[in-house]
Amino acid sequence: MSKPKAMKEDSFNELSPGASLALTIGIGILAVIFLCPILIVFMNSFKSKLFISNEPFALPGGEKFVGIENYIGGIQKTGFISAFGYSLFITLCSVAVIILCTSMTAWFITRVKNKFNSILYFVFVFAMIVPFQMVMFTMSKIANMIHLDNPVGIIVLYLGFGAGQAVFMFCGFVKAIPMEIEEAAMIDGCNPLQTFFRVVFPMLKPTVITIAILQAMWIWNDYLLPYLVIGSDYKTIPIAVQYLRGGYGSVDMGAMMAMLVLAILPIIIFYLICQKHIIRGVAAGAVKG
Repeated sequence: MSKPKAMKEDSFNELSPGASLALTIGIGILAVIFLCPILIVFMNSFKSKLFISNEPFALPGGEKFVGIENYIGGIQKTGFISAFGYSLFITLCSVAVIILCTSMTAWFITRVKNKFNSILYFVFVFAMIVPFQMVMFTMSKIANMIHLDNPVGIIVLYLGFGAGQAVFMFCGFVKAIPMEIEEAAMIDGCNPLQTFFRVVFPMLKPTVITIAILQAMWIWNDYLLPYLVIGSDYKTIPIAVQYLRGGYGSVDMGAMMAMLVLAILPIIIFYLICQKHIIRGVAAGAVKG
């Protein structure tokens, strides 16, 4: 019996030129809408605070333009260099710890089938839906009691809050890895740790990059957890920007706009470098074994 011919792609999946043009225009409009807030903040970072309030949508030209004065003033007022260092240290270390611990946990949960691991998996999934506001006061009190109220201790707290999503995504990807690959590694003499770090972990690259992007964006921009745990002793960027608010509600809008640009710039660059992996990683992490 002859083999059946490969089916061609259905014609309804191919968009007509008119539909393709309409889709492109629609996506372009959405892109402009999403980018507008960032562009407005960027424009206003070069204007004096008087014109920011009176003409927020005007281009920074003529007497409105103050150059990099807002950036210099904002860095001096907020201690931005120190805040940048604390934010960078906390973000990099937290993301690294989350990826290392949760990838190993997900591999163990997926490969060792027993009732305890099944319950543990659902505990991690449940942790994703628990609002931070439910535990923030108790958590901050306990963090103070056991001396986690410092840039190193807060990494442990970020691990706890970020583990749910990371374990869920890693488990979905590990289920798609054939067991035969790991069995071949063990036959060649690898112990479990060598099998994980030499065979499994390199195959997790798409999900690792996806989780790194999601966790880095959250930790870098987080205000509430550092404010509750480490406060003003070790100011991160969101906390430092908040100190531009003066008494009686006065705000140096020029310096604030400039600091917001500096705050979002590193994470935008990081996202643009890694964004090609995020859709592939999310899709891979959603695979069910």
